[in-house]
Amino acid sequence: MTSSLEILDRLIGFETISARSNLDLIAYVEDFLVTRQFRVHRIADLTDDKAGLYAEMGPEGAGGVLLSAHSDVVPVTGQHWTRPPFKLTRDGDLLFGRGTTDMKGFLAEMLVAADTASRRTLTAPLKLLISYDEEIGCVGIARMRDRLTPLLGTPRLAIVGEPTEMQVAIGHKGKRAYRAEITGQAGHSALAPNYVSALQLAVDLVLDLRALQADLKQNGARDAGYDIPYSTVHAGKMTSGTALNIVPERAELVFEIRHLAADDPDLLERRIAKAAAELTAPLAGAGAIALHPLAAYPGLATPATGDATRQVQGWSGGKTCKVAFGTEGGVLAELGIPTVVCGPGSMERQGHKADEHISSAQLAACATLLANALDTLL
Repeated sequence: MTSSLEILDRLIGFETISARSNLDLIAYVEDFLVTRQFRVHRIADLTDDKAGLYAEMGPEGAGGVLLSAHSDVVPVTGQHWTRPPFKLTRDGDLLFGRGTTDMKGFLAEMLVAADTASRRTLTAPLKLLISYDEEIGCVGIARMRDRLTPLLGTPRLAIVGEPTEMQVAIGHKGKRAYRAEITGQAGHSALAPNYVSALQLAVDLVLDLRALQADLKQNGARDAGYDIPYSTVHAGKMTSGTALNIVPERAELVFEIRHLAADDPDLLERRIAKAAAELTAPLAGAGAIALHPLAAYPGLATPATGDATRQVQGWSGGKTCKVAFGTEGGVLAELGIPTVVCGPGSMERQGHKADEHISSAQLAACATLLANALDTLL
């Protein structure tokens, strides 16, 4: 048998931050699964330096369990690590390395389950999905979707192994991200009132986004299952200007919507577009705001009393919850697969941080979950 720590050590060693290729990791996993007689399909990205992977074992067709993980991790640049981020190190019960929690710990346990399955006779299929570029807005699975759909069939349920401390997450908000390209007029700052400042126009758009946020907080849909029970609007980055004595001709604003299932993201997008049009209408063509979508993924809303939820609760012993962060679970749910999110580690305490780590106890709990799931396929 292959140990999860041996596998996790290999996985952490692949520096699969989203700005880099993940092909070495995919080749390792592909070889691991092919050697164990899985039916493996590599799904290449259009850029040729990324790929996802789908694999299955057991009877072909409907049913079975789908386990899902992403291969990419967030960067370590600017973080103060006291241990090498791309080497697995241990301190007592804790295992350190980028991706231990988010989410190579689950991926390692997935591969252990695959190793176990290869030595058993399955009466229902075990299905495995590994994606890429999840950390930049679930971009990879969106690109994989058309080629993935005919391969997946109709699993009985899917488990996305994002870190939930082994609780069974049945909901998260959807997300849409945008880049606003803002143009104005260049001119000498001594004559600034004669020109349209792209920077000031960008600030006006931020004020409109804040007004939309205030309205959603006061009047929008609410879901008490979330720490922040309403849809949110967040402006995360603004750039503009070249010198103090030049009126900025261009500006860029990057912002996002994280929406509850009850709030229509198309309607929210139209409200923002309307606000942008109202800002530029009086400018007689001297200023413009163009909105460009960057990324999007759907929310997840799995019934608390559904079969998938109850089965995974039985396997894990965890209670249900909803999580603040997004996952690829919403995409799988849109494909008609009952989906929950359940994996080892804490996103709040360990995910995306320096000295990211996971406890061996959490990995053991994940191993128990997957062993219980595998038993239902025999």
